Amino acid sequence: MTVAEQESPRGLDIAHAELPGWNHVYSGKVRDLYVPATDAVNEQFGQECVLVVASDRISAYDHVLSSEIPDKGRILTQLSLWWFEQLGVEHHVLASTVEEGVPAAVEGRAMICKKLDMFPVECIARGYLTGSGLVEYRQSGTVCEIPLPEGLVDGSRLEHAIFTPSAKAEVGEHDENITYDAVVSMVGDDIAARLSELTLRIYTKAEEIARERGIILADTKVEFGYDVVEGAITLGDEVLTPDSSRFWDAATYEPGKAQPSFDKQFVRDWLTSAESGWDKASDTPPPALPADIVDRTRARYVEAYEKLTGRTFS
Repeated sequence: MTVAEQESPRGLDIAHAELPGWNHVYSGKVRDLYVPATDAVNEQFGQECVLVVASDRISAYDHVLSSEIPDKGRILTQLSLWWFEQLGVEHHVLASTVEEGVPAAVEGRAMICKKLDMFPVECIARGYLTGSGLVEYRQSGTVCEIPLPEGLVDGSRLEHAIFTPSAKAEVGEHDENITYDAVVSMVGDDIAARLSELTLRIYTKAEEIARERGIILADTKVEFGYDVVEGAITLGDEVLTPDSSRFWDAATYEPGKAQPSFDKQFVRDWLTSAESGWDKASDTPPPALPADIVDRTRARYVEAYEKLTGRTFS
C-alpha cells in the first residue's frame, strides 16, 4: 500500500486544512497527507508526489488529544529536515519551501515528498534499555527475542544498538513488537537485512551527533518505503524528532531510574495524575490539557530543536 492509498483511521474525527491544488487523502495522529489535484506538481518533479503536513496535534496513550501544542508541527518538520541533511541516506523530501511549491498556508510545517510504497514495519533501533523493551527484558531477558546480558536496569546502555521492529498499528491501537524473522516473513530476506542495516546506521550516526550536543539518543523509530522511480529503499515520514525518538539530557542521565525526556512527558504525567481525573484504562477520551502543561510541553520541543540543531527556533 502506498502512502497515498491509505484511508484515515476509523473513528478519528480530525479537521484538516483545505489547500488549493491539493486533495486531502489521509489523516494520522499528527500528519495529514495530500496528493496533487492536477498533474502539474508531478510533472515539476518528474514523479508522483505527496504533500506531508505536520499539525500541532499531540497524542498520548493511543488517543489524539483535543488540545494542541503551538508550533509543534513546525518544530517536527524543521527538525526532520535538519536530520535529513545530516544522515547521508536516500530520503523522500523533494521540496520544503513556498518557492518550491509548498502551499503558503502550511509554510514551515510541510514537505513535498516522493510517493513511496511503504513497508509495513516500524523500524526501531535501541541503544539503551527502557520502555517496552525494558518490560520484555524483565520478563524474559530479551527484547524482540534478542538475548541481553543479565543485570541491566532502566536506562542501561547496550553494548551494541539492536534492531527491534514492530508491526504498524491503526491509530488508537498499540504497535506490536515483532521478531526479525517476522520482518523476513513480511518483506523477504534481502529487504529485511537492508532495513535493519539502514536503521542501525541511522541510529549510530544520530547518536554520535546528539551526544556531541549533550543529548543522549536512547532509541528511535524510522520508516522506509520503496521509490519505484529510483528503484531504491528510501527513508520516509519524520525522522529523529521527539515524537519518534527518546532524547535524554546527558548531564542528568543516571541509569536505574526513568530519565526525563525531550518529548511529551509533561502530557503523559499530567494525564495519569489525580489532577486530570482521567482513567487510562477506560474508553473515555482524555481531558483538555491545562495551559501550563501546553506551555511546558512546547518549551521542551523547542529546547530539543535548539540543542540538537544549534539554531534558534522562531
